[in-house]
Amino acid sequence: MFDIVFKKARVLDGTGAPWFIADVAVKDGAIVKIGSIDGEAKNVVDAGGKYLSPGFIDAHSHSDLSLIVNPTADSKIMQGVTTEVIGQCGSSGAPRGLGLTEDAQEDDDENVDTHQWTDMASYIKILEDQGISVNVAPLVGHGTVRRQVMGVENRAPDERELKLMKKLVDDAMEQGAFGMSSGLIYVPGRYSKTDEVIELAKIVAKHRGYYFTHLRSEGVRLLEALQEAIDIGFAAGIPVQVSHFKVMGEANWGMVEHSIAMVEKARDAGLDITADQYPYIASSTGLGSPVPVSAWRGGKGSELLTDPVEREKILDALRARANWDKIVIASLDNPDDHKFIGKSIEETGKMQGITSEEAAFGLLQRNGGVVSIVNFAMSEDDVRMVMRQPWVMAGSDGRAYNVKTAKGQPHPRSYGTFVRILGRYVREHNLLRLEEAIRKMTSLPAWRLGLQDRGLLREGMRADVVLFDAGTVIDNATFTAPHQYPTGIEWVLVNGVPVVKEGEHTGARPGVVLRHKN
Repeated sequence: MFDIVFKKARVLDGTGAPWFIADVAVKDGAIVKIGSIDGEAKNVVDAGGKYLSPGFIDAHSHSDLSLIVNPTADSKIMQGVTTEVIGQCGSSGAPRGLGLTEDAQEDDDENVDTHQWTDMASYIKILEDQGISVNVAPLVGHGTVRRQVMGVENRAPDERELKLMKKLVDDAMEQGAFGMSSGLIYVPGRYSKTDEVIELAKIVAKHRGYYFTHLRSEGVRLLEALQEAIDIGFAAGIPVQVSHFKVMGEANWGMVEHSIAMVEKARDAGLDITADQYPYIASSTGLGSPVPVSAWRGGKGSELLTDPVEREKILDALRARANWDKIVIASLDNPDDHKFIGKSIEETGKMQGITSEEAAFGLLQRNGGVVSIVNFAMSEDDVRMVMRQPWVMAGSDGRAYNVKTAKGQPHPRSYGTFVRILGRYVREHNLLRLEEAIRKMTSLPAWRLGLQDRGLLREGMRADVVLFDAGTVIDNATFTAPHQYPTGIEWVLVNGVPVVKEGEHTGARPGVVLRHKN
């Protein structure tokens, strides 16, 4: 007897091939038969007119700590995501709390006690012991490793420190990490030279892993930053994934033509380089500043905030951003500042009778340096051009939320990335064929990670499956009201277990932590 049979589904197998009508049977966590099925099943789902595809793989996720707070991963599961690639932008769940330096604490805002684990193995055990609704594929963060060894020192590592960093990366790879990520625009990754990243990437390459990178610049110096990623790939002999491929700042719009050409040239020269993207014209990150978060919290560098000369330097750096009317506050901790959530930095300055730079400085100072923002700095034409590239896959750059417990006004991508592509860019704009969009969400990221048993709807594959209505699927999350689940996702199976049934989360936690096979 089968566990579940989907009858008369329009099957999208994930390869990009045209859909076909078939029954699909699931048993013991696997897809066991595709065709005309007459056998008995515990559950029979009439899928007539609906599309059945492999589960969506979020190629760029920041759910490392949010899965501990919200293990049911509602905002991801409800849009069809069955696997998340975590540990992105140089920041990963592990290693943590090694006691090697006084300034190793990450700039986290999930209120999670990260002292529960130390290495990748113990972090993975935490996830597995509590259970999770999605599968996860972890990366080890270059910034996290550097912080554990050097804190936020703005210098190159000495021989001993580099050796220790290599060991931490090697240990993480041995314990199942799929690769290493870097966030070269953030502290402490921004303090690293290219040679340092190459040396660590070589350790990852030894394990046949992958290098994911948030480039050192996504604005005026984009092409220089992309060339650095390409150089790292060639020097370390490692596949490269460029995170959230885009260009920021109106003055730089159109530059993606050149960055796309650079990727194509590198691929022609033999570098395995790909990218991920989210389908929005706004990004989201921390408000950021030229000093580390520890300084705002009274730690190392705090003297910079009280010295008049240094304070003016910080204001000058903030002033250089210029687009304060496009930067909207998404979340912060200080209750006195909650009235500013959803307002632009420019608006908050006017409300207080001060300049935008002074408003930004004050927000950082009152909130320990952690202020999440949404930045409307991208071009829709650029987004569409990137989306059409065959080597670009879908990645939310978001985290797992639950509408009942979520706070603030975060970027809607955590709720809407995958359904937005299907509803707006496939159905409404005809930018992609449905089959190609599904390939970008399933088999392409599965191939990128070397996942042999996921990403395709074929007999013998793990039963990560999504049933959706192509005529109604759409994102409902907006920038002003982000905490809304999408429409049109009817069933989601993770390892053969229904996690979404008839549009409702079942509460099941059948997800597993995937390990890279070195």
